[in-house]
Amino acid sequence: MLPGSRSHPDNAIQLNQIRVNHRIRAREVRVIVASSGQQLGVMKIQDALRAAQQHGLDLVEVAATANPPVCRIVDFGKFKYDLAKHDKDRKQNAASKLKEIKFRVNIAEHDYITKLRHGEEFLDKGNKVRILLQFRGREMAHKEIGMDLMQKIRKDLELMGHPEAEPKLMGKNCFMTLVPLPPGKRKRHFFSDHETALKDVDEDDEDEDDEEEEEEEEAAEQVEENA
Repeated sequence: MLPGSRSHPDNAIQLNQIRVNHRIRAREVRVIVASSGQQLGVMKIQDALRAAQQHGLDLVEVAATANPPVCRIVDFGKFKYDLAKHDKDRKQNAASKLKEIKFRVNIAEHDYITKLRHGEEFLDKGNKVRILLQFRGREMAHKEIGMDLMQKIRKDLELMGHPEAEPKLMGKNCFMTLVPLPPGKRKRHFFSDHETALKDVDEDDEDEDDEEEEEEEEAAEQVEENA
């Protein structure tokens, strides 16, 4: 919810359009004290400004199209911060998508690893991932094999995401949705050959840096001993 507003997210208040204090043009406004929710009713603009000053706060117009416009007595600095944070969260939620990866009960190991790698990539970008396991023909008679596979997928991706709920069987399909872990807790395990090569180069560079530091430390110790 936007601070001081109950409008739909699509009608979110824009910071550059907000009128504050003496920039408010209306002669009368409906005033609400944000901290307590107290409604002071319809007031002349001069009286509303005076009330805001008495609270040591600002008069902020939050519903300019209302009749009369609605204003809140609030700390405008905090109001801007809350509004910007809400907008950022809204954009992040809009950017987050649900990706789907399909598995078969008798999937080959290479294909399995490839799909897990894609799952990690999706989760690493903040997307939810729906795992769809499809049964064919006689496979329906051995659903426990499919459920074991779902648990294996869950285990293999546990460093990147966690399930919203236990796997659910619907007809010839089994579903499970994974939610990404917080960015600082994610740890990828499955990489492509190219990514693995880059990872190995980075580790080699780190080893070389460590060796150089050790050599520099030994040289400094020798200088101190000779001094």
